[in-house]
Amino acid sequence: MLMAHPAVLADLVEQYDTLRILHAEKGAPDVRRRMDDVAYTLCVSTGTRDIDAALIAARLRLPGARTEDDSLLTS
Repeated sequence: MLMAHPAVLADLVEQYDTLRILHAEKGAPDVRRRMDDVAYTLCVSTGTRDIDAALIAARLRLPGARTEDDSLLTS
């Protein structure tokens, strides 16, 4: 599977976070549509089906991500 460049993922994550804050403050329909578009692009770019998984996958691909973090694994 092709993965987006980390710089693209970083930009998408930043856009999504900004839009989420704007939507929480104003709830404007155009902000929600743009947020949905960015969420879709993140899902396609990371090969996931929901925004939470897409954000996790994108953040793991960013420079400085702790790829060996096993905090979600059970012992």
